[in-house]
Amino acid sequence: MSSKDNFNPDRDPTVPPKFKVVTLGCRTNQYESQAYTDQLLGLGYKRAEEGEEAELCIVNTCTVTESADSSSRHQIRQLARQNPTARIVVTGCLAERAPEGLVNLPGVDLVVSNKDKEKLLNLALPDEEIPEFTIQQFDAHTRAFVKVQDGCDSFCTYCIIAYVRGRSRSRRVDEILEEVRGLIRNGYKEIVLTGINVGDFDGAPKEGEKPVKLSELVRAVDQLEGLKRLRVSSIDPDEVDEDFADAILNGKNTCPSMHIVLQSGSNVILKRMNRKYTREIFLETVERLKAANPDFSFTTDIIVGFPGESELDFQDTLDVMEKVRFAKVHMFPYSPRKRTRAALYPNQIPEPVKQQRKQQVLRLSEQHAFELRQSYVGKKGWVLLEGDQAGHTDNFLSVVLQSKGKPNELVEVEFIDNLPDGLLGRIIS
Repeated sequence: MSSKDNFNPDRDPTVPPKFKVVTLGCRTNQYESQAYTDQLLGLGYKRAEEGEEAELCIVNTCTVTESADSSSRHQIRQLARQNPTARIVVTGCLAERAPEGLVNLPGVDLVVSNKDKEKLLNLALPDEEIPEFTIQQFDAHTRAFVKVQDGCDSFCTYCIIAYVRGRSRSRRVDEILEEVRGLIRNGYKEIVLTGINVGDFDGAPKEGEKPVKLSELVRAVDQLEGLKRLRVSSIDPDEVDEDFADAILNGKNTCPSMHIVLQSGSNVILKRMNRKYTREIFLETVERLKAANPDFSFTTDIIVGFPGESELDFQDTLDVMEKVRFAKVHMFPYSPRKRTRAALYPNQIPEPVKQQRKQQVLRLSEQHAFELRQSYVGKKGWVLLEGDQAGHTDNFLSVVLQSKGKPNELVEVEFIDNLPDGLLGRIIS
């Protein structure tokens, strides 16, 4: 008997079973969830619409903070209530870190570790011939995230991800290029190369082969016909060497924008975090890219309230923000994670202080983003529409249009005003 028929013995076998995939956390999780979706669609399953019950639910969890843990458990419970007869399969970083806390939640049928993530549907549907774990599309996005690397060897003192994702490992370049070609054929104009620590990419060399540098991968993807925009999702400043900077700055379709991870502007805190760079390296990296292209913009991650973070340390972070003026800041109050060294550090910061510093960072980042956009009022630029009236420039400035266009369309726009949520643009071509 097909495992499709095992969901409910009374179901009509002529009606395709329905599924839901819920994703929490990083872009790598988003990529993996899209692969599950494409596999299930390839098997003839249908996506459950709003209000419809599903027979199979997959939850791809996150455990980067306590809040992520809570959100993951909430999503599982909510799916169990809304889909009482469904089989629920849980995977992701919380499933790796604390499977015993998930297996007994109502409705959970199977918990799959990160190391078995790509075999999830083989385990959940053992009677099916499962399609390849790869993506052909990226639901609800006009940019497609392509996972090129997984795992991490850094073991930052605050981070559990190196433990739950395993050691760094990369995909082969030919496999990545074939996937990107398929996405371009399916209409995607913008590709984002992503991973848990994408700077560790080495092309999975076989014995006797030379590793492939990330810069080489960028150049190879950049040459693909039909591609309009190429980004790299997140990288540490010490990994932006001259060759990688050249690949980004001089590519045909590479975007003048980069997510370079800061975490703290204090060298004292960076050392306690076990980060491999200093504030000086971060600022030199930014200045080098900005000198080559004045329109180059930057986004980043910042943690506030790390154990022992003094007011002076925090001011160092604000100082770097003032110097760089990020287009967007992803801000996280420090959250202790069991098994990490920082959870055992003395001088844990009180929650009210974390929240106060969080609000300062958010206010300053919003001010800087607004001021950066303001400098573009009266100028023109190309916008890739992510809806019919919103999108981003190549240097990742958010834009809201006066009139409607078509999603996934590249349009030339004149920026006529600056609003709290983006530049106001008028389509000129």
